[in-house]
Amino acid sequence: MKILYYNWVDYLDPERRGGGVTVYQRNIIEALDGVPDADAWFLSSGISYDLNAAAPRWAPVRHGPKERRARRFEIVNSEVLAPSHFSFRNASQISAPATVAQFVDFVETNGPFDVIHFNNLEGLPAEALDTRARWPGTRFVFSMHNYYPFCPQVNLWFNETAHCDYFDDGRACRDCLEKHTEESLVRKANAVAFLLKRNGVAPGTLLFDIAFGRILRNSARAYRLYGRVAKALRRRLRLPAGAPAGEDASRGLKRLAPLASQFALRRQTFIDMINKNCDVVLGVSERVSQIACKYGIDPAIVRTSYIATRQHEKFQTTQPRPSLLDEDGVLTLAYLGYMRRDKGFFFLIDALSELPKPLAERVRLVVAAPNGGDKAMKALSDLSDHLAEVDYSDGYSHDDLDAILANVGVGVVPVLWEDNLPQVAIEMHARHIPLLTSDRGGARELGNSPEFVFPAGDVEAFCERIASILDGRVDVGAYWRDARAPVSIPDHIQELLAIYRSA
Repeated sequence: MKILYYNWVDYLDPERRGGGVTVYQRNIIEALDGVPDADAWFLSSGISYDLNAAAPRWAPVRHGPKERRARRFEIVNSEVLAPSHFSFRNASQISAPATVAQFVDFVETNGPFDVIHFNNLEGLPAEALDTRARWPGTRFVFSMHNYYPFCPQVNLWFNETAHCDYFDDGRACRDCLEKHTEESLVRKANAVAFLLKRNGVAPGTLLFDIAFGRILRNSARAYRLYGRVAKALRRRLRLPAGAPAGEDASRGLKRLAPLASQFALRRQTFIDMINKNCDVVLGVSERVSQIACKYGIDPAIVRTSYIATRQHEKFQTTQPRPSLLDEDGVLTLAYLGYMRRDKGFFFLIDALSELPKPLAERVRLVVAAPNGGDKAMKALSDLSDHLAEVDYSDGYSHDDLDAILANVGVGVVPVLWEDNLPQVAIEMHARHIPLLTSDRGGARELGNSPEFVFPAGDVEAFCERIASILDGRVDVGAYWRDARAPVSIPDHIQELLAIYRSA
């Protein structure tokens, strides 16, 4: 079976972009090496560019790690920038004929493929899916790791501030993502990085950081100037903040409605292309599958497939703690990931600050997250005066996790967006640490316990859950009886192969 996997970034990317999807893709391809008659190829698009702004082309990956170079390819100079926020208002997300032509040429040159499995659509236009009819013997499978088909911001998170379920025929998208980077600057920065990497100057080296940093500084200056001009134009034309900046007085107001219509067309095109061409759409949690159907994906082609993780081994070798509390009666909570608003970090800080002092003095917080800046670090510092203790690690690696989580009683996943299935949740759950989660996203499906779920953003409900744990009013035994074991990579590979054969 010959399988082509697609994601916007190389799964061996030296800059480690793509988050959990990149890790997942690497795990799957490495595991397929041990499967007889499985030939896995990989294609990416949307981040490699030539300095001379040439037409799109496909090429073998000639930079980064040398593993599997005979099976790793990329579309260079894609009309669709990735990740998606760089091409937020660009109609190329719908249609980009030159990029589609290169996708077709790649498949026809290197195929036939039995399966093309899209682990994302960023970096390609929606119309790339409409090539399905060219290869009637090829199955199209699409895994929904984010909400890109419905949301050009990918996470249904409005303007970096709040959960979004208000589309209003595209008007909400029109006013979203006010801080929009000029595409030409992103392409130039990507082109410099691409040139450096092809000449052996790797990310993380001093030379790369100096050369790439210089163009980023110049780009930042240009972007600040662009922002000032845009603000002045909006003030002069009395346009809302989400309006495009380059409009003149005669056309500015009239173009607001077409922009909203473009976002409406974008969403409908993705839905239509998926329903028409994909044999199977895989939601990485039940919640993701529900959202896919809610927005118009045909339920007949949707099924839930929890992603595999190497953390499954931890689930096999650990046991639940006899008590959620430490011997001194203190509850140790753990927050892993990023100090971001959508991840619920600032909500967590605010909620713990609202805990009555007698309860707060019985709570210890462990945070392992990259430094989120002065505001985030000050909030964490201030919280340490209220709680029994705050233990902070500036990020973490998988090798550090056992030590970081050694004394943790409960993991906290307080996401404010519909986080598909956070890797941090799996990492804690796999060590038999029960999860206190919001009701958004897929993390709550790991424990399947209403006693450990609170409405997203509800400080009072969160504090009540903490109080009930401290008072011993939760049934931890029931949590683990109903809990979902992490999926092993071998089991997931067998599930995928069965899907590929039956799609």
